Amino acid sequence: MEPTLYTNDMVFAETISRRLFRINRGDVVVVCNPMDPHTQICKRVIGMEGDIVCTNNKSYWIKKYEHIARGEKITSVQLFWQRFPIGHVWLEGDNMEHSSDSRLYGPVPYALIRSRVVWKIWPLSNFGSIDKCPTGRSHEN
Repeated sequence: MEPTLYTNDMVFAETISRRLFRINRGDVVVVCNPMDPHTQICKRVIGMEGDIVCTNNKSYWIKKYEHIARGEKITSVQLFWQRFPIGHVWLEGDNMEHSSDSRLYGPVPYALIRSRVVWKIWPLSNFGSIDKCPTGRSHEN
């Protein structure tokens, strides 16, 4: 999650948003690792159920389903696409070149989300709310 979070950073995370289904695009969440359920990972929510993931074998991008439903054209580069299943989210790390995330293991069941990260509390010099994705990735349409 660098540069948003580093290995020794401490964060405050809450579980109420998860229980009330209030996790949104751009939120940083703690999730049971889909590849190893005995560990937890921290990733940013990029796509929600009903969104469509498109790939051209080199990159992935998300389209909100409403845009497709309104007749937005999918170009020939976007030949491979799939709508996220109900109850799943798409997770990515902010350091996309060095992140194991949904690009590797696909959409993640909402039930694996444990909490939403709210603040960075350590080191004190970086105390504050979690910033938006530095690449702007979580707000693409």
